[in-house]
Amino acid sequence: MTLSLPELGLGTSGNDDPERCAETVARALEAGYRHVDTAQMYDNEAAVGAGIARADVPREEVVLATKIHPDDLAYEDAKRTARESLDRLGVDSVDMLYVHWPTSAYDPEATLRAMDELHDEGVCDHVCLSNFTPALLDEARGLLDAPVAAHQVECHPRLRQDDLREYAREHGHYLVGYSPLGKGELLEDPVLTDIAGKHDTTTAAVCLAWALAGDVLVPIPKGTGDHVEANLAARDLELDDADLERIEELEEKRFIDPDSAAWNR
Repeated sequence: MTLSLPELGLGTSGNDDPERCAETVARALEAGYRHVDTAQMYDNEAAVGAGIARADVPREEVVLATKIHPDDLAYEDAKRTARESLDRLGVDSVDMLYVHWPTSAYDPEATLRAMDELHDEGVCDHVCLSNFTPALLDEARGLLDAPVAAHQVECHPRLRQDDLREYAREHGHYLVGYSPLGKGELLEDPVLTDIAGKHDTTTAAVCLAWALAGDVLVPIPKGTGDHVEANLAARDLELDDADLERIEELEEKRFIDPDSAAWNR
């Protein structure tokens, strides 16, 4: 089965109020989103599942992703907690199951053996990884029987992840970008706001349109209320070559601190 991701997904990190989270997920699906991302670490899987059930959208049309907590990546824990995620989400399987961070209890051979078995047992349709370096990706691909369908990292106009985007192209998987607005800090960036003014749009739309201009990158912005629909509108914004060149010249900055154990192995 080949993974086919919509060009824009819904992130849910930090949306841990159960009713607000369920309402946001339902609203997003009704607005046209078809990719919803959660994680054990977010403590909102039950609310995400409630939102999916509430929306008038067939389950089979929704690409649902969750991630195994870094503390639960030992073989038995990964097998157990993945099934617990299904129970909380109220689904028979998830489309995408990630190793969240290759830290803490992560053991390449044991963890990835569990991921392969969860794939074979139908718990997930696709094995995915998150916050891996190219070296760790190489190691994982060498151990997994299942293909890596997606790799998720922080990615936005100030952290463009050129190496990981090229890696994704070379190996045929998606690069899913979380924090595509730089945890909101990019909304005040003078270069990005200037580009937004040129197009009579929002800085958020510029950030998302930049991501959508790539061929392997799928942004998953968080959003509540009217931001859910506003983020979708970024699909209609086309940045020109001059805009993209200005963005390429921005100094890189990371807004999510990487775990040193993951990025310095």
